[in-house]
Amino acid sequence: MYRGGMMQDAQSCDIMPGMEQRAFTVRLPADVAADLEAVAAADGTSIAEEIRQAIGDRIAAKRNDADFRDRVRSIIAQNQRVLERLAE
Repeated sequence: MYRGGMMQDAQSCDIMPGMEQRAFTVRLPADVAADLEAVAAADGTSIAEEIRQAIGDRIAAKRNDADFRDRVRSIIAQNQRVLERLAE
């Protein structure tokens, strides 16, 4: 399970030390947002931390999925062919 560090304050940006950060906007149904807020409050974490953890868990699960890895390898092979053709 992914456990990144929480941001200390808006100035410190210690979310994941040493890693470049990218911002995303996520729109959630109101009931899901309310559930997320309650989970974060109960765990004493931020909403952003809960989202980072969920995404980290999802990526870890995908990395352990053999069918997913096969699809990724297929995309890599396809892109390799295109890149080689463009380099000619």
